[in-house]
Amino acid sequence: MSTIERTRDWLRAHPLALDAALAAGVLVSMVAGSFVDPHGENGASWGARTPGALGLTLMVLGAAALVFRRRAPMTVLAATVALSLVELVTGDPRAPVAMSAVVALYTVASTTDRPTTWRVGLVTMTVLTAVAMLAGPMPWYAQENLGIFAWTGMAAAAGDAVRSRRAFVHAIRERAERAERTREEEARRRVAEERLRIARDLHDVVAHHIALVNVQAGVAAHVMDKRPDQAKEALAHVREASRSALNELRATVGLLRQSGDPEAPTEPAPGLARLDELADTFRNAGMPVEVARSDQGLSLPAAVDLAAYRVIQEALTNVRKHAGPDAKAEVSVVRVGPNVEVTVLDGGPGGGGEAGRDGGPAAEEGPGPHDGTAEGGGHGLLGMRERVTALGGSCTAGPRYGGGFRVHAILPVKNRTPALGDSV
Repeated sequence: MSTIERTRDWLRAHPLALDAALAAGVLVSMVAGSFVDPHGENGASWGARTPGALGLTLMVLGAAALVFRRRAPMTVLAATVALSLVELVTGDPRAPVAMSAVVALYTVASTTDRPTTWRVGLVTMTVLTAVAMLAGPMPWYAQENLGIFAWTGMAAAAGDAVRSRRAFVHAIRERAERAERTREEEARRRVAEERLRIARDLHDVVAHHIALVNVQAGVAAHVMDKRPDQAKEALAHVREASRSALNELRATVGLLRQSGDPEAPTEPAPGLARLDELADTFRNAGMPVEVARSDQGLSLPAAVDLAAYRVIQEALTNVRKHAGPDAKAEVSVVRVGPNVEVTVLDGGPGGGGEAGRDGGPAAEEGPGPHDGTAEGGGHGLLGMRERVTALGGSCTAGPRYGGGFRVHAILPVKNRTPALGDSV
């Protein structure tokens, strides 16, 4: 930081010292001007006249008043105008005390609003000029009298211009700060949305595959001694499910890598094209799954395709975990007007209801035979609703009449948030 910048910062931090220095400069200028006679034989001449004791006293008082110009601008202006009037009426040779009034008027104009500046400036110019012309020792047409009018007018105009510029700069700075706050809030909102999206994706991947691994591992442990061939088959399914889980986790986490990273995965996001493959994983785990589709040939936006797949995946995972060993599931994907409707039904014994599946009060009492949440409360139905709602659709889930559970999602074919389709 240069010396000039340090000095400017110090003066801003000590405005009274700056005003005192300004008052000293004004006093020097007034005293120097009082020794000049503009009407000398050879033009303006130095030392042609000397100020009297009254003139010096008025100049000192006027300069001293300027020290407090920031604290009480109106009071200082009134005091300097009064001193100037006394000097205009009695001073001969004249001392330029009106200079202090000019500085005080500039201060008032730079610290108040425009209407106040116009009123105060007009009164100050009128009073000082009228007294100088009518009661002063010089003719009314003297250039000094016109100079008072000109200087007071310029002081008011300059002060108003400075005030306007300060207000303009302040408004620009305020808008910039507000824009910065808005950007920060938008960034925080996007981070929160991204965290929620990643949490949903991780939940969908982990819950589905780990549930299958758990089931197949239990089967393998149960038949290990009596039917080793079936145990080997169950362990093979465990290996396949764990491999799929690792691949999807790698793809999901890979999205967090920097763009352009050559190691970032390029595998496309899962969609309804892999629905049969998804159903086979549950069939291999011993749960019958029937799939009915009427959307073949329909091209869905990536976000809608992914959401439909995740809804079915989560619903089937809940059936596998909570509907009982003899439950079976029915999946239907139907195009209805501008929407795609996804329905997953199961014939489990029920219990727990929607609140239990959603980690609500029923889940807090412990997982029932068909409450649809992992122990300790889950986020499956909540994640499904968030995913579908983000696309402008709706998702309902609840027990069926006569037993079982029903998950129904309506997804618009033309979703309003295509950016979500980039997720896995």
